[in-house]
Amino acid sequence: MTSAIKLEEPTSIHQPSKPGPPSKPAPAVGYNPYLAARREWDERYGNQITRERNWRLMALISALIALAAIGGMIRLSTKTHIVPFVVAMDSLGRTVAAGPAEEASASDDRIKRATLFTFVEDLRTVTSDGVAQRKAIDRVYAHIASGGQSQVFISEFYRSSPPQKRASTETVSVEVRSVLPTSERTFEVEWTETTRDLYGAVKAQDRWKAVFAIAVNPPLDEALARINPLGIYVTNANWGKVL
Repeated sequence: MTSAIKLEEPTSIHQPSKPGPPSKPAPAVGYNPYLAARREWDERYGNQITRERNWRLMALISALIALAAIGGMIRLSTKTHIVPFVVAMDSLGRTVAAGPAEEASASDDRIKRATLFTFVEDLRTVTSDGVAQRKAIDRVYAHIASGGQSQVFISEFYRSSPPQKRASTETVSVEVRSVLPTSERTFEVEWTETTRDLYGAVKAQDRWKAVFAIAVNPPLDEALARINPLGIYVTNANWGKVL
């Protein structure tokens, strides 16, 4: 009796599959790699560049402030901190003007009074030095308005009493005592004249008073600026002896 032999099919051996490359996630909708790269660059380097620019700006501002401070200190060191106080008095001891000394202009009354002070001295002085006398007369005419009343009046005075002729017998010294403004353009001047002979003996001493009207016209010509730099001209003149 034969027995049947049952053959079993060989079981298949399961072989594990080899791992493949990881799958990439699907890009998001609207993704732009160029914008992503730009965003990455801005985040990494943009802040650093901004900080450097701000520090450069701050350094420049600090340098400008330092230069301005140094310039201000140099200017303050060169300026005087002393302000003189001026008191002007006439021959009788009366206060004519008082106040702190300030930078003066041609329209300042102090400049006008100083100009008339010198003008009267040059006008009435008689000296035996011919060169000095000639220069005094030139200075007088440099402060006379051309074609005005003062030119006629002073020219008649020189013709009636030529200082060069008087210098052959006598000399005259002038001491201006006061120059007082009576209006914006008019001044009253008082002075004393001492007449001496050629040996120095006093012949006479007289007091005089005059009224002068002036005008200010700054010169534009170099020659005029040398002899009358402020452009102060006498337009009217009248004087007489005080009895």
